[in-house]
Amino acid sequence: MNTAVQDSGTKDNDWKVTMNPDEVYRNPMSIAWTFKYVMPGDKVEDLYKRAKQNQWDSDEYLPWDTEVDPSKPLLTTGSSMYHRMPFFQKLSQTQREAFTAHSTAQLMSQFLHGEQGAVMTAACVTHSVPDINAKLYAATQTMDEARHVEVFAKYCEKVAIVYPMAKGLKGVIDATLKSDRFEKVMIGMNMIVESMALGSFNNVYRTTQCELLKKLMFGVMRDESRHVTFGHTYLGPLFAKMHPDDLEDCAEFAFQAVSMMWRRPGAATTTDSVDKGFLEVLENSNIDPADFFKGMKEAAEQGITQELPPGQIHSLNDLMMPALARVGLFTPTIRKKYDEAGITIFEDQRVLEAMEGGNPVA
Repeated sequence: MNTAVQDSGTKDNDWKVTMNPDEVYRNPMSIAWTFKYVMPGDKVEDLYKRAKQNQWDSDEYLPWDTEVDPSKPLLTTGSSMYHRMPFFQKLSQTQREAFTAHSTAQLMSQFLHGEQGAVMTAACVTHSVPDINAKLYAATQTMDEARHVEVFAKYCEKVAIVYPMAKGLKGVIDATLKSDRFEKVMIGMNMIVESMALGSFNNVYRTTQCELLKKLMFGVMRDESRHVTFGHTYLGPLFAKMHPDDLEDCAEFAFQAVSMMWRRPGAATTTDSVDKGFLEVLENSNIDPADFFKGMKEAAEQGITQELPPGQIHSLNDLMMPALARVGLFTPTIRKKYDEAGITIFEDQRVLEAMEGGNPVA
């Protein structure tokens, strides 16, 4: 369906985005009762206690009366390759402001859609995981994710427009929700999507110039750091005792999910290689896509690349891959598949360990 969004701060109030239609599908997940209510005093119980202590009310915690002008950079422009492109400097001020607003809206929209997916996956884990401590922790994560949907929805109202969910992100979450066992749900969400989110939230937190967004990101990032910890804390011991065939099945699932999220370096330089939502960002900014991607190629030839400033995190290399490595999901067979796909396996745990547990320090 098409939705026209009005915004009093722009001369062109006929912006349009093509939204994904609502979907309903069946999930093959089993429901697991347990009548062993004694908490084992393990690391998962410790996470549950921290989750209880760190719940927060966005109405009281966040300064929602903060004025947000999406046409002004909400992130430091030096952190974006787009703003450093010579092509970008040739655009009119109206085009630059429109692009800034719409690209920000598209980014915030992905956070919003991803958090809805996280609500559903956390609920799946709650009803399917067999241990009482994991059930209780997953219930706190479901509440966390509900709060994240709330705060990103409110923030998107301030930037005036919601863009469609990116194909790769939706593909991973759909595959996760349609999977046949809770271990895969936790791989897809707690180890892959949450790692991507935690890195992105850290980077926005480090570069935003908006007081409201900075505080929002800190609260969300603290929650997400617990969610990532839950993935390896609970799954690591399970995988260590799992039958090799089942472990291989889970490793294959992880590989397929990573493949959906991974983008070959330099690939996003044509209209066929980027998400449809970004093309709509260009359209709403009155920027010709062919000219834009030509400008990206020229910038790359001049050595202007998307290098991460100090304090920022590469989600795939620093969080996702080390998380999968730590729980043993890089079997010899799967390592060969990563190599054939051209996906480098990173196993350094230092950044991941600094970001986990509920107190991320990067």
